[in-house]
Amino acid sequence: MQYFQAVQQGKQRASKSQMKMFEVAGFGMLTLTTKKIDGKFFPVGEEEFTAVINSEDGYVAVIVDKDGFTKAQSKAVEKEEAISIFKKLRDTGILEYPKNEIQIWSQTRPTIQNEV
Repeated sequence: MQYFQAVQQGKQRASKSQMKMFEVAGFGMLTLTTKKIDGKFFPVGEEEFTAVINSEDGYVAVIVDKDGFTKAQSKAVEKEEAISIFKKLRDTGILEYPKNEIQIWSQTRPTIQNEV
């Protein structure tokens, strides 16, 4: 798939996730539309999972594809609010991301929703 095609398809998929985040959190930011695997570009996946990560500005609820590439995020908030958004996303039927790390922008970040 050519880069432009991956971007177009990925933008459609990420926009759907962004709208779900917006409905639950009142704000939803589009993050990644493509992912690079083995030197090739692909659109982010259609599947949706949710997690919470710690960013430079606070805690962020995210919607990711099956490979952990972030498609949408909430704004940075306190940990309790991010967990609340995560739970609301779960209540809509979005499953929790099963792995311990996600990819956001050019960074890999650990998920924290299960910290005690």
